[in-house]
Amino acid sequence: MGVVAYSAGAGRPGVSPRGRRILIGIAIAVVVVILFLVFTRIYTNVLWYQSIGFSGIYSTLIATRIGLFVAGAVLIGGSVLLSLLIAKRLRPKTVPNTPDQQALARYRRAFEPHLTKFALVISGLVGLVGGLSADNEWRTVLGFLNRVSFGEQDPQFGMDVSFYVFSYPFIRLLLGYGFAMIVVAFLAAAATHYAFGGMRFAGRGGQLSSGARAHLGILAGVFMVLLAADYWMDRYGLVHSDRGVTAGASYTDVHAVLPAKTILAAIALLCAAMFVVSAVRRGLLFAGMGLGLLILSAVLVGGAYPAVVQQFQVKPNQEAREREYIDRNIKSTRDAYDVADTEVTPYNARRNVTQDQTSDSDSTENIRLVDPNVVSKTFQQLQQIRGFYSFSESLDIDRYAIDGNQETTVAAVRELPGAPEGQRGRWVVDRLQYTHGYGFVGADGTQVDDEGKPVWQSKDIPPKGSLGKYEPRVYFGEQVPSYSIVGAPKGAPPQEFDYSSEGGSGQTKTTYNGDGGVKIGSFWQRLLYAVEMRDYNILFSGDINEESQILYDRSPRDRVQKAAPFLELDGDPYPAVVDGRIQWIVDGYTTTDMYPYSQKTSLDEATEDSLTGTAARTAQPEQEVNYIRNSVKATVDAYSGEVTLYAWDAKDPVLKTWQKAFGNKVKPVSEMSDAVRDHVRYPADMFKAQREILSRYHVTNPAAFYGGQEYWQTPNDPTAGDAKIAQPPYYLETRMPGDDEARFSLTSTFVPRGRPNLAGFVSVSSEPGNDYGKLRVLKLPSNTAVPGPGTMQGNFEAYAPAAQELSLLRRGGSSVRFGNLLTLPFGGGLLYVEPVYVQARTGESYPLLQRVLVSFGGKIGYAPTLDEAIDQVLGGASNGDDTDEGKEEPRGDVQAQLEEALQDAQDAYEEGQAALKKGDFAAYGDAQKKLKTALDEAERLRQQLGNEPSPTPSGTATSPSPSTSPSGRPEATPSRAASPSRSP
Repeated sequence: MGVVAYSAGAGRPGVSPRGRRILIGIAIAVVVVILFLVFTRIYTNVLWYQSIGFSGIYSTLIATRIGLFVAGAVLIGGSVLLSLLIAKRLRPKTVPNTPDQQALARYRRAFEPHLTKFALVISGLVGLVGGLSADNEWRTVLGFLNRVSFGEQDPQFGMDVSFYVFSYPFIRLLLGYGFAMIVVAFLAAAATHYAFGGMRFAGRGGQLSSGARAHLGILAGVFMVLLAADYWMDRYGLVHSDRGVTAGASYTDVHAVLPAKTILAAIALLCAAMFVVSAVRRGLLFAGMGLGLLILSAVLVGGAYPAVVQQFQVKPNQEAREREYIDRNIKSTRDAYDVADTEVTPYNARRNVTQDQTSDSDSTENIRLVDPNVVSKTFQQLQQIRGFYSFSESLDIDRYAIDGNQETTVAAVRELPGAPEGQRGRWVVDRLQYTHGYGFVGADGTQVDDEGKPVWQSKDIPPKGSLGKYEPRVYFGEQVPSYSIVGAPKGAPPQEFDYSSEGGSGQTKTTYNGDGGVKIGSFWQRLLYAVEMRDYNILFSGDINEESQILYDRSPRDRVQKAAPFLELDGDPYPAVVDGRIQWIVDGYTTTDMYPYSQKTSLDEATEDSLTGTAARTAQPEQEVNYIRNSVKATVDAYSGEVTLYAWDAKDPVLKTWQKAFGNKVKPVSEMSDAVRDHVRYPADMFKAQREILSRYHVTNPAAFYGGQEYWQTPNDPTAGDAKIAQPPYYLETRMPGDDEARFSLTSTFVPRGRPNLAGFVSVSSEPGNDYGKLRVLKLPSNTAVPGPGTMQGNFEAYAPAAQELSLLRRGGSSVRFGNLLTLPFGGGLLYVEPVYVQARTGESYPLLQRVLVSFGGKIGYAPTLDEAIDQVLGGASNGDDTDEGKEEPRGDVQAQLEEALQDAQDAYEEGQAALKKGDFAAYGDAQKKLKTALDEAERLRQQLGNEPSPTPSGTATSPSPSTSPSGRPEATPSRAASPSRSP
């Protein structure tokens, strides 16, 4: 076989000078455009962070990401370049003249003169990919560099928890990049050696040149060293194993996998040494022996041995073998989700009903009847004022001190999603005139007026009510334009729409004088934002002046997320009137999925319920966590956009780590004003995650946990129709057994898995103070007959007086909607309360609270007010004691009178509906009066008959009022009609 020499040859196709200049020009133009877009994004972010005073956060974040990009690009790209250059240097001077080498010779002649340039291009592209993948690892790197000790050790290795949360992921990251470097370097070396004849496949077994053998052998040896380190780190990763009954190292992991990983690490090191020996000696015998030994060991020691232990030692005695490891998991999981101190109390809920059960009367005085998820349309119709304002689909629950008493409040902000219909599409109108919402709207959560409308605590434009004066303009909220341009020099006429003047004949305008935006008075800044917002009008508009600001990233969650990128945020920011301002309060969480022995849960699934995904409740991201703390409370000023972070859980080591990393922008909670503190509440998503964990981890005995007979689940929302989705938790004034008074709490219920009866009731105190965050569970006996929410909803709908009346309403053209089904401890048992809303199907109608359903001890009450419904259940004086001059009429006469009153009510209802369709509001008002008189008489007669189901309905709900009245009829006088103003 002959030998040929090769060199760079002529005849290579070329590119003309003009074509080369065109290509270079296009390439330069593309690069310049890309760099300008990147610069625009970074520089506008710098301006935004400066506007909220969080420049240090962004500078740390961007510097870290740039540093990681460079490091990833250099490491990955550099390894390829170095390997290509080494392979070039070690290429053989001559190669055999074989057919395959003759075919490669043409390519060698073409590429050899440009090999260095080719290596630079290839390594640059590979490095770019490596850099882009590295810059997203800022959490891992900053967490490691600023890690803070947890002060807790894992039960297997005795390592501080911070090792698993911060150090272990960083070491894994380094190993991952180490493997990537060696793999791409090996592939680059192999391709180069093959191209230049150093690696040939012709002949028996192929051949390697001495240079290629040394190069590839050393790379393979380094790979084996990394593999040994990987096996060693796998030992610590067992605390996250899912092999056993629970998360964490199981019996098999500890007694089989752990020693197997140690053995494999040692074999990998031996294999590395054998590869190095093969690199310097002729032949691949040692390399083959080492690789074979490793593969055999991985199959037998790493795979077969643990499987044998699991099958023949663990499975026949799984409960006994796994008991210790289940106990570890229970303790770690309860610590990680902050439920270790949950107070579980056996609660033998009584079912007998007596008139003596008045000791809990104060716990019913503040039962929230107004459902924030039903009355949004009512708010919209009664408080929208102008058609372009909007309220969230689901409103919020808070509390305010009014006249010295704490009152539950259904709260909302009158926001402005955009310009009115018919005016949209004009840039000045969309971006410069309709820039903000106006006003906070609050209603008493415990009462409605005599028509079923909310009783307002704050209403109208300009605002009126009992919450005092405050800045009503809402430039930052959940439903605002994506961006607006505001501000003007002093003395310039205002152009931002504020509100309509009295009678709607004129407009009041304003000029924003806050500092929540970015100045765009200069041409340069206007150019940057025209590019960033992809809107050339910003650059050319003559209405933008030297004082103009651009407001963007305006939702409370977006602003807090950018200001604190290390936090996960609750899905439900809520507004509060605080110190004369509307402040959005946002709860921030620190999380990890690396807490040892803790059970992982999917955050999005654990927090999903029937309200998730509405306009006011953002779904959590699809991620798994096994540790969560509500570490931060944040506020966002609705006018200025100012973001303030408070360290609510200053002891949290994860928060301490991020504070070290980002310059401690989180203020001590001691700097939170009392006014803000009064509106702090326990966050719903945190509670839902804990609720998910407590459904299993209320069981603390390993044997009982293994059996799983006591597992619970969250009931489906009974008011969600056929949708099988979890019932949301509810904010209530709740008095737990043993407490002296009711407290503002977040509550939920449990049912046994696959069964409808109630298993438990859980609440957490939302009142800031010593008991804030204290979880308490009332555990019902496993053989309890107390119905769960689903069963109770069915009982309510089947209850004859309610069923007949509601059927009558539906046939009459109204829609009936059940409000939230509330459960709360009462009188040694559990009280169910559900408001019933009625809405006309015609006209501009809205839901009105008309009836209240109550159940306690197996008895059901159904009445216009909560007082009356509870009296029915407890057998109060209102049940059957209302007779003329103390004399009872014969039951048959009373029954006949009741039927007559119900017929009068039906006639009045139909008369009102007919008047409503014609738009005759005067006749509608007369019909409403007749309807109320008939209903009052029917209710009196029904009570006289007692609490026994009668063959006719107990009354007919009043028809909804029209949303507007041309006659200007004033609102009904507020009353405690549906409020527990008296003790049962």
